Amino acid sequence: MVTIISFFLFFIFLFLAGMHFYWGVGGRWAVDAVVPTKGSNVKVFNPKLLECFIVGSVLLAIGLFILTENGLIRFNLPNGFSKYGLWFIATIFFLRAIGEFRYVGFFKRIKHTKFGRYDTRFYSPLCLLIGILTVIIALEA
Repeated sequence: MVTIISFFLFFIFLFLAGMHFYWGVGGRWAVDAVVPTKGSNVKVFNPKLLECFIVGSVLLAIGLFILTENGLIRFNLPNGFSKYGLWFIATIFFLRAIGEFRYVGFFKRIKHTKFGRYDTRFYSPLCLLIGILTVIIALEA
């Protein structure tokens, strides 16, 4: 079961990393629905190439780390890193699901924008799912 969850999470992270790399090189698909906007549809921030590549690289590294923790691939990682890494990842995604109470997460105040609707329907539930599945893997490790 944990192997299936690990592969599932890896492919989620691979897809998310690919999307960030795509946006980093100037891709426009779905770009208007993935950046938080203020009530007037003004973007809260405008991610640049480097930022997209950093986020994409981190997402890809998380996916590979999950495969490593399940023994599906091998990397020599420090002992403490392996022990607490899954819990750190789960915490990050639980916090993302909760949000910062303004633009992102289940408890955001600005919900009527395109990003707000997508965040409520897709992004925050996905972060919650990632957090739950990562905890399952951590408990089995």
